[in-house]
Amino acid sequence: MDDSDVRRLSRRSFIWAGIAAGATYAGWRWLLSRPDAAGLPSPLRAGLEFNEDVWIRLSDIERLAPTFPSSMAKMPRVNGRIGLRSAIPDPWTLTVSGLAGPESVRVISLDAIRALPKVEVVTELKCVEGWSEVVRWGGVRFRDFMSAFPPANPRGGAGKVDEPRSLPRYVHALTPDGDYEVSLDMPSCLHSQTLLCYEMDGRPLEPLHGAPLRLALSNKYGYKSLKRLGEIRYTDQRQPDYWGLRGYDWYAGH
Repeated sequence: MDDSDVRRLSRRSFIWAGIAAGATYAGWRWLLSRPDAAGLPSPLRAGLEFNEDVWIRLSDIERLAPTFPSSMAKMPRVNGRIGLRSAIPDPWTLTVSGLAGPESVRVISLDAIRALPKVEVVTELKCVEGWSEVVRWGGVRFRDFMSAFPPANPRGGAGKVDEPRSLPRYVHALTPDGDYEVSLDMPSCLHSQTLLCYEMDGRPLEPLHGAPLRLALSNKYGYKSLKRLGEIRYTDQRQPDYWGLRGYDWYAGH
């Protein structure tokens, strides 16, 4: 290959690089011009929802997250203070709506929750930012809580945790100040490692870790494990989700 061949190839490479750069720029401009859908350009949102639907269908909801010896657990880093900036209500109570029976809304004390069977799980708290830490969680299985305070069956009567079709499709959880909220699919709430957690590392929760009660979902990224629960709503409609509205994956499984 002589110098003229090299120059010809260089010019051709330069031309193709320019075409590729122009096409990339045009594609990016087109993407940004698309209507917004829940915090993302609609084509990106559609792709995210397609991926979410595939993983929901492929996921085995009974799959247990790996567990670890208690000796490996530690207090995780504090990551996120949304919903924690106000003082803890005194007395703290949990408002639950969408219940079966004449009292469709109830206010439940921490003592009533602590009276339910206590369990401990030692699993990995995974953050979507890329870090993870082994945590020892203590509290009540969400499914046991639902058995004690059953939601209304959308088709009438009370829902039963061993009959998933009798339950609403979603659970909506909020902090007492309403600043942070998550929307959860019912199968994830029925998972045996999903807790209403009031202890961490064998001690009562600290304020910045969500005292006095938080969610702990071992098969979802940490932004779904809402700290400082104030309200739970059983619903058949998917509700707003703090990070879902800001472009994050709604399902958040890992």
